Amino acid sequence: MKTFLAALAVIASLGASAAPLGYGDARHLLDRAGFGATDREVREFAALDRAAAVDRLLEGARRTAATRPPAFVDDPIERPGRLKDREARKALLAKLRAQGLQLRAWWIGEMLGTPSPLTERMTLFWHNHFATSQRKVRSPQLMYRQNVLLRREALGNFATLLHAVAKDPAMLVYLDNARSRRGAPNENFAREVMELFTLGVGRYGERDVKEAARAFTGWSVDPASGAYRYRPFFHDGGEKTVLGEHGALDGDQVLDILLARPETARFIAAKLWREFVSPTPDEAEVERWAQVFRAAHYEMKPLLRAMFLSDAFWAAGNRGSLVKAPVDVVVGTLRTFEIRPADLRPAAVTCAFLGQDLFGPPNVKGWPGGDAWIDSATLLGRRQFVDRVFRAPAGARMPAVREASMRVGDARAEEGGRGGHLARLMARGMGDYSFDGARWMRTLGAAPDARIDRLVLATAPVDALTARVGTAERVRGLVADAAYQLK
Repeated sequence: MKTFLAALAVIASLGASAAPLGYGDARHLLDRAGFGATDREVREFAALDRAAAVDRLLEGARRTAATRPPAFVDDPIERPGRLKDREARKALLAKLRAQGLQLRAWWIGEMLGTPSPLTERMTLFWHNHFATSQRKVRSPQLMYRQNVLLRREALGNFATLLHAVAKDPAMLVYLDNARSRRGAPNENFAREVMELFTLGVGRYGERDVKEAARAFTGWSVDPASGAYRYRPFFHDGGEKTVLGEHGALDGDQVLDILLARPETARFIAAKLWREFVSPTPDEAEVERWAQVFRAAHYEMKPLLRAMFLSDAFWAAGNRGSLVKAPVDVVVGTLRTFEIRPADLRPAAVTCAFLGQDLFGPPNVKGWPGGDAWIDSATLLGRRQFVDRVFRAPAGARMPAVREASMRVGDARAEEGGRGGHLARLMARGMGDYSFDGARWMRTLGAAPDARIDRLVLATAPVDALTARVGTAERVRGLVADAAYQLK
């Protein structure tokens, strides 16, 4: 009898997978795999079955940005620490902060305009996984180059990405490996590559860290070009033992040892669960995904396909279980309601005020995410952003920009009236962030209230809405509801 019921469950599951997604499931997939979705996009995917929809996402993934980057990314690297004149150093720091804000705005523009939102979602995932910050790196060019790398391998091969990130100049500067040398190895990268990038906490020992640190000596950065440089004279070529493997190991061999451990595939699979499914991974399902990952030699697409086609991803109990990150709130709002501001620097400042400063995670652990996104200040900030977009008249100033300015690019952002500059930028720049209800409704056509509700919210609203209000007022009620903060 149990076998018969299990067979029926499998048949039912296959039937559900082969049926068209419908509007609600299509919206769920696109919202989780990107940053919000338009009604047109949802309706396109609604006609596809699960496998076809997931394959379309994966096959359409880009490896390069569609948006032209700021011109300064090709400029020579400038180092504030090399300037002895205080005023010249101050001016350069201000220039680098301004370029950093431009870089943040560029990335938000790519999130808004890309034909491959899953690529940008995964680029952001890896940015948080391999966390570095402009505050320490002090070079928007190096941060841009790392962003290009993360995007190129966002849905590529994790082993390739790990090896490349280990030699990425922004990472070498951020975790102090650029100056690590024989006789005085720096242990920062060796520790974090085990704890945060591959194995996880408790799956290595202090001796493993010390020995691995010796293997990474000599991996450095050319100060003039900002490119990776191997300095053989600084490398410790002696015998080492890491996780039981012995030999004259170099850094690449240590990374291969970490990749050979089954814990690495499980660590990445569990982290993807928390990113895309729910806060609490199912160990058995994570193990299944990890086996798919290892069998595919760390290719990301088979792992993502297994995840997106899993029952857990589609389970009703996991809908609305994830708190939106600030980027989801800001970019998702602009995308879904088809608002395309001319100046995206205010969007970048808003994300920073809400706790997610792009190119500036708080530490090497990245943003903790989940419930940590919400506190009294950020909850108020989210409400202020929504009120500004859906209620305030054009040109209105968003509150609390002084606090936001302190989070963008450098802790000393207030130098030289920086906070006042950003306040003026926000006041001017958010003039075209307003929701145009009449224009948006023309894109939807004669959409019933239920369709609008499903587009805007991942779950039923906390506060019931009356069916008699106008569409624009209905939208304002939906985005003000607590459920709008979930996905």
